[in-house]
Amino acid sequence: MTMNWQQLISNKRLGQEHRHPIRHDDRTEFKRDYDRLIFSAPFRRMQNKTQVFPLPGSIFVHNRLTHSLEVASVGMSLGNDVAQMLTHKHPELKDTLFQEIGQIVATACLAHDMGNPPFGHSGEKAIQAFFKEGKGKALKQHVSPAFWEDITHFEGNAYAFRLLTHQFKGRRPGGFVMTYSTLASIVKYPFPASMAGSHGKFGYFQSEREYYLRLCDEMGIKCIEESGNQKRFARYPLVYLVEAADDICYEIMDIEDSHKLKLLTYEETKDLLLGFFEPETQQKILQRIEEEGVSDNNEKIVYMRACVIGRLEHECVQAFVEEEEAILNGSFTGSLIEHISPLQRDNYIRCTQISKKKIYRSKPVLDVELSGYKIMDTLLDQMVEAVCFPDRFYSKQLIGRVSNQYDIDNEDFETRLMAVIDYICGMTDVFALDAYQKMLGISLPIV
Repeated sequence: MTMNWQQLISNKRLGQEHRHPIRHDDRTEFKRDYDRLIFSAPFRRMQNKTQVFPLPGSIFVHNRLTHSLEVASVGMSLGNDVAQMLTHKHPELKDTLFQEIGQIVATACLAHDMGNPPFGHSGEKAIQAFFKEGKGKALKQHVSPAFWEDITHFEGNAYAFRLLTHQFKGRRPGGFVMTYSTLASIVKYPFPASMAGSHGKFGYFQSEREYYLRLCDEMGIKCIEESGNQKRFARYPLVYLVEAADDICYEIMDIEDSHKLKLLTYEETKDLLLGFFEPETQQKILQRIEEEGVSDNNEKIVYMRACVIGRLEHECVQAFVEEEEAILNGSFTGSLIEHISPLQRDNYIRCTQISKKKIYRSKPVLDVELSGYKIMDTLLDQMVEAVCFPDRFYSKQLIGRVSNQYDIDNEDFETRLMAVIDYICGMTDVFALDAYQKMLGISLPIV
């Protein structure tokens, strides 16, 4: 079975499949998705969530919000260029919803990090470890195996899908009521936690399984493996473009931030960025910088970075178009970055190696991870104990702090436990720190 573009692009809305709402403007349904995310509280909260480095002091670096906006910009270019090339290759796609894949990819890029808890990957690890190794380990016998798999493999990508689709208290069915294509484009790992294997990544919690299966059935997303009542699907094709936009931005922008923070020298940074080009092109870039009269090293790096992003975007578009058949029949493996030209691919790998050594293991980054891990572990410890023993005085005080959109008073224990995770994942880094200090009695509110 080969997936079909005409079926894959759907503007049907989850939760409003049989409704035809009145429209007062000419925006497409996919543009409405984009606008809905931009003006949402979870998107806004990303401005106060760590990307890699500590939140800005005197030097501005990326947070989750600025990163997501940049990824969306690159995603729009990737989608538009792919649409143009494939429409030329398949004329029957002209004047169909396929032409809007740039908007779909850009919207999915906005949402791709919305499920990240406070403190990024350190926050993810803290949630996993609390249930695998910490006090939460004792709860295994009180929950279903499927629920246990979900929380011990907690994944920001899966949580983003929950955030967009779950009916929190007081919200309408279908969550954000997004289009099928936008929702499918953020599911990087299209299988449940029980099929995650050693890498631990998965795409949706059991509570949202029905929604993902509905998308797959509607759009003809190919099932490639079945185990009991669980299924592993091929990736929705546009996921590869969202992933490529993210890969391009986080790696290249982290290098730029590292130069600003003096973790990398100007010469090291220049060498890494120019490494994506042949010697002749390198000279043209340096000559252009000189002709423009750019003398500030930070501005020189900005120009080189822009050239690199343009080159990588072009390479990923070429890879997608060349591998279209494999992508549509579900046999494509790896990411688009792994299928670009050898010069760019090898230098990208070199950049990731330098990043691991000099950036992601740097003291500022490690300090955030250590602090974030401890804060998350403490919040989980306090709140999980509260829902385990809700009649205690202190438990009632803690539960009273929780927004009423979270079903923390539910009679079902799994629902209460998931409400704790929902509550903590919705926090910004600063809010989590504030809650941590108040719970431990080391900070009082200022009236």
